[in-house]
Amino acid sequence: MENNQLTEWVAYTESLIEELLEDGTNDEAIHTIEHHFSSPSFEVLEKAAIAAFKMGLEIEEPEEAELETGEKVFAFDIISEHYLDDEVIIDEIKVMIELALQNKVDYDGWGTYFEE
Repeated sequence: MENNQLTEWVAYTESLIEELLEDGTNDEAIHTIEHHFSSPSFEVLEKAAIAAFKMGLEIEEPEEAELETGEKVFAFDIISEHYLDDEVIIDEIKVMIELALQNKVDYDGWGTYFEE
């Protein structure tokens, strides 16, 4: 696993959770976490999605997306649900980065939704 990448995602995670809490998201609510993956190759992305499925992870259907540069990529999300706990999310990120590296796809981070 690339340490630089993990360090960046840890900082991002701590910052995002802090911002969500400052904005008033319900810290006692279960949040849907979406981990994002992409690849310019549908076949490569599909293999990563299958690998994630075999790991017992919940995956969304792969779809085509267009970057700001106009370049087309294929993407899918892995979904989990839990409290906004940075340790739990960072543990998930470690698994996601490893999955991305093993399958030669990009891990594009994670996001969630504001919960009342």
